[in-house]
Amino acid sequence: MTAVRVPGAPVIEDGLLVSTSPATGAEVGRLPVAAAADVAAAVDRAHQAAAWWAGLGFTGRRERLLRWRGMLARRIEELAELVHAEGGKPVPDAIVEVLTAIEHIDWAARNAGRVLGPRRMRSRLILAEFSAHLEYVPYGVVGVIGPWNYPVLTPLGSTAYALAAGNAVVLKPSEYTPAVGQWLADAFAEVVPEHPVFTVVHGLGDVGAALCRSGVDKLAFTGSTATAKKVMAACAESLTPVLLEAGGKDAMIVDSDADLDAAAEACVWGALTNAGQTCIGIERVYAVEPVFDAFVGKVVERAGRLTVGAEGADIGPITMPAQLDVIRRHIDDALARGGQAVLGGADAVRPPYVHPTVLVQVPEDSAAIREETFGPTLTINRVRDAEEALTRANALPYGLGGSVFGRRRAVAIARRLRSGMAAVNSTLTFVGMSTLPFGGVGDSGFGRIHGEDGLREFGRAKAITRRRARSLLPATTFERTPADVARLIKVTKLVYGRRR
Repeated sequence: MTAVRVPGAPVIEDGLLVSTSPATGAEVGRLPVAAAADVAAAVDRAHQAAAWWAGLGFTGRRERLLRWRGMLARRIEELAELVHAEGGKPVPDAIVEVLTAIEHIDWAARNAGRVLGPRRMRSRLILAEFSAHLEYVPYGVVGVIGPWNYPVLTPLGSTAYALAAGNAVVLKPSEYTPAVGQWLADAFAEVVPEHPVFTVVHGLGDVGAALCRSGVDKLAFTGSTATAKKVMAACAESLTPVLLEAGGKDAMIVDSDADLDAAAEACVWGALTNAGQTCIGIERVYAVEPVFDAFVGKVVERAGRLTVGAEGADIGPITMPAQLDVIRRHIDDALARGGQAVLGGADAVRPPYVHPTVLVQVPEDSAAIREETFGPTLTINRVRDAEEALTRANALPYGLGGSVFGRRRAVAIARRLRSGMAAVNSTLTFVGMSTLPFGGVGDSGFGRIHGEDGLREFGRAKAITRRRARSLLPATTFERTPADVARLIKVTKLVYGRRR
């Protein structure tokens, strides 16, 4: 019997994962569903490919990664159209996503040798007769479980850095955007046809669980906090190290000396881009008393101009149909608890779309404040000052990103946000900065992608010492004499025992 299709929801028919548009229900692709044995076989092949890939060295990998980067740049419209068709994201937003991913591939390829290559480290007194060396060795095979909301940028934020570090990658893309994941791997195979260095396995959550248990040497996951905990538990069975980028409930603080026009423009973008389906999206705003009313007015005016629809609109459909119920529940709960809708509101949810909704004075214990909404909604609450804003912003267990608008105190406030990242007088910009690490704290996960930290995340630190002279202060030998021990004591007191 043929399964009933809900536009955008994944359906398995005859062993194939059928991907459809959340806006129109049109079929986008059919991909083979992997059994646990298929996942294990893919990882085994990747282990063999990893040895060849690592053997190319940084120079060989750089050349091939830059060829892949060039292909993505030349075919950017094709990939953006696929992202739009499969996930509903407006094409201009998809273009920006692909461009950002291209930038990260470029940076990782060009900087991996400098960051991870062998280097000489300084020796210390106690072992002065030895030289010290450090390098980063590839893990081998990295498993990547990617999300649907940014099906190019987010998986490649792990994949590109893992590849640059010398690992092979097996990607399990979201079941909501499998065709995009397959496109990326197929494009890579065109420039690296020799071995299956970057491959894809498809399916539902059980395939992700199989990847965790398949013998990968490290697992990078992006998704909800609840699923991140399941991934970590599965990987713990074999002590497979994990990198987890989980949910967020990012806050913006608007101080009294903020440029309100710039703050409102950035807020609307940070909250409503990709229909609010952004892990680092702005979901909460705390505006200080003197500027609250003016700021809300500017946000409502800008958000009210946005168009909603399948083609040519600013805001597309909600990709995952089940999320519509979450968004509706958050809006209804906020209003029931005394919050006010100054834009949108109870009738904003019109499947498969949600129209921009701005809620003010929402109680801090409401679902709209405490839970990740993942929709084009925004709460703006009035606070006395920046100190109260910080207290409220830091009150949740999440800690992914955040934003501060102001002049005199903005950087100081940003430093005190409990988050892995913060943007001052902008929103979301840290994700595109390839030189900076990306990741969170608390319920938002741990580990980092992007930047130098992101490269090191995919290499094991290997320390090497090499004797270069006779020991003047023999310590690590049973041949040491009482006189040697006495000299050790004397030198220790002379060098380290001085009072300060």
